[in-house]
Amino acid sequence: MSNFTFACASVNGLTLAQKRETVTALRASIKAEVAARKVAKRADKDAKIAARAVRVAARELKMADKIAKAEARLIALQLKNEARLQKLADLKAKPVGVKAVKANRKPSKVVITEMA
Repeated sequence: MSNFTFACASVNGLTLAQKRETVTALRASIKAEVAARKVAKRADKDAKIAARAVRVAARELKMADKIAKAEARLIALQLKNEARLQKLADLKAKPVGVKAVKANRKPSKVVITEMA
Protein backbone atom coordinates (compact mmCIF):
# COMPACT_ATOMS: atom_id res chain seq x y z
CA MET A 1 0.00 0.00 0.00
CA SER A 2 2.87 2.39 0.53
CA ASN A 3 3.52 2.54 -3.23
CA PHE A 4 0.08 4.00 -3.97
CA THR A 5 0.15 7.22 -5.99
CA PHE A 6 -2.74 9.69 -6.05
CA ALA A 7 -4.35 10.61 -9.33
CA CYS A 8 -3.86 14.34 -8.85
CA ALA A 9 -0.31 15.67 -8.84
CA SER A 10 -0.95 18.30 -6.12
CA VAL A 11 -1.16 15.55 -3.46
CA ASN A 12 2.06 13.77 -4.46
CA GLY A 13 4.33 16.24 -2.67
CA LEU A 14 2.55 15.89 0.68
CA THR A 15 3.62 13.84 3.67
CA LEU A 16 1.74 10.72 4.73
CA ALA A 17 -0.07 12.52 7.55
CA GLN A 18 -1.16 15.29 5.16
CA LYS A 19 -2.39 12.69 2.68
CA ARG A 20 -4.42 10.99 5.44
CA GLU A 21 -5.95 14.33 6.41
CA THR A 22 -6.78 15.03 2.76
CA VAL A 23 -8.44 11.61 2.37
CA THR A 24 -10.38 12.14 5.59
CA ALA A 25 -11.53 15.56 4.40
CA LEU A 26 -12.52 14.12 1.01
CA ARG A 27 -14.50 11.34 2.71
CA ALA A 28 -16.27 13.90 4.90
CA SER A 29 -17.11 16.11 1.91
CA ILE A 30 -18.39 13.09 -0.05
CA LYS A 31 -20.48 12.04 2.95
CA ALA A 32 -21.91 15.57 3.23
CA GLU A 33 -22.65 15.65 -0.52
CA VAL A 34 -24.43 12.28 -0.33
CA ALA A 35 -26.47 13.51 2.65
CA ALA A 36 -27.36 16.73 0.79
CA ARG A 37 -28.44 14.77 -2.27
CA LYS A 38 -30.54 12.47 -0.06
CA VAL A 39 -32.25 15.50 1.52
CA ALA A 40 -32.85 17.05 -1.93
CA LYS A 41 -34.24 13.77 -3.25
CA ARG A 42 -36.60 13.52 -0.26
CA ALA A 43 -37.72 17.12 -0.80
CA ASP A 44 -38.42 16.36 -4.48
CA LYS A 45 -40.39 13.27 -3.46
CA ASP A 46 -42.41 15.30 -0.94
CA ALA A 47 -43.12 17.93 -3.61
CA LYS A 48 -44.31 15.22 -6.02
CA ILE A 49 -46.56 13.74 -3.31
CA ALA A 50 -48.02 17.19 -2.59
CA ALA A 51 -48.57 17.85 -6.31
CA ARG A 52 -50.27 14.47 -6.68
CA ALA A 53 -52.54 15.27 -3.71
CA VAL A 54 -53.48 18.58 -5.35
CA ARG A 55 -54.27 16.81 -8.63
CA VAL A 56 -56.38 14.20 -6.83
CA ALA A 57 -58.30 16.92 -4.97
CA ALA A 58 -58.88 18.80 -8.23
CA ARG A 59 -60.06 15.60 -9.91
CA GLU A 60 -62.46 14.88 -7.03
CA LEU A 61 -63.78 18.45 -7.18
CA LYS A 62 -64.28 18.15 -10.94
CA MET A 63 -66.09 14.83 -10.49
CA ALA A 64 -68.34 16.32 -7.80
CA ASP A 65 -69.14 19.20 -10.17
CA LYS A 66 -69.99 16.73 -12.95
CA ILE A 67 -72.23 14.79 -10.58
CA ALA A 68 -74.01 17.98 -9.50
CA LYS A 69 -74.56 19.01 -13.13
CA ALA A 70 -75.85 15.54 -14.01
CA GLU A 71 -78.26 15.61 -11.07
CA ALA A 72 -79.49 19.07 -12.13
CA ARG A 73 -80.04 17.79 -15.69
CA LEU A 74 -81.89 14.77 -14.34
CA ILE A 75 -84.18 16.95 -12.22
CA ALA A 76 -84.82 19.25 -15.19
CA LEU A 77 -85.66 16.26 -17.40
CA GLN A 78 -87.98 14.86 -14.76
CA LEU A 79 -89.80 18.19 -14.46
CA LYS A 80 -90.04 18.46 -18.25
CA ASN A 81 -91.38 14.91 -18.45
CA GLU A 82 -93.94 15.57 -15.71
CA ALA A 83 -95.07 18.73 -17.51
CA ARG A 84 -95.42 16.78 -20.75
CA LEU A 85 -97.42 14.05 -19.05
CA GLN A 86 -99.65 16.66 -17.42
CA LYS A 87 -100.21 18.33 -20.80
CA LEU A 88 -101.15 14.98 -22.33
CA ALA A 89 -103.51 14.27 -19.44
CA ASP A 90 -105.11 17.69 -19.91
CA LEU A 91 -105.60 16.99 -23.61
CA LYS A 92 -107.29 13.68 -22.85
CA ALA A 93 -109.66 15.32 -20.36
CA LYS A 94 -110.85 17.98 -22.80
CA PRO A 95 -113.15 17.11 -25.68
CA VAL A 96 -111.62 17.25 -29.13
CA GLY A 97 -112.98 18.29 -32.53
CA VAL A 98 -116.77 18.50 -32.99
CA LYS A 99 -117.34 17.65 -29.34
CA ALA A 100 -115.15 20.59 -28.32
CA VAL A 101 -117.11 22.94 -30.57
CA LYS A 102 -120.39 21.70 -29.10
CA ALA A 103 -119.04 21.99 -25.56
CA ASN A 104 -117.92 25.57 -26.13
CA ARG A 105 -121.28 26.79 -27.49
CA LYS A 106 -123.39 29.13 -25.48
CA PRO A 107 -126.74 27.70 -24.45
CA SER A 108 -129.49 28.87 -26.77
CA LYS A 109 -133.09 28.04 -27.38
CA VAL A 110 -133.99 24.45 -27.94
CA VAL A 111 -133.96 23.26 -31.53
CA ILE A 112 -136.32 20.45 -32.46
CA THR A 113 -134.96 18.39 -35.25
CA GLU A 114 -137.66 15.73 -35.50
CA MET A 115 -141.43 15.86 -35.08
CA ALA A 116 -143.32 12.96 -33.75
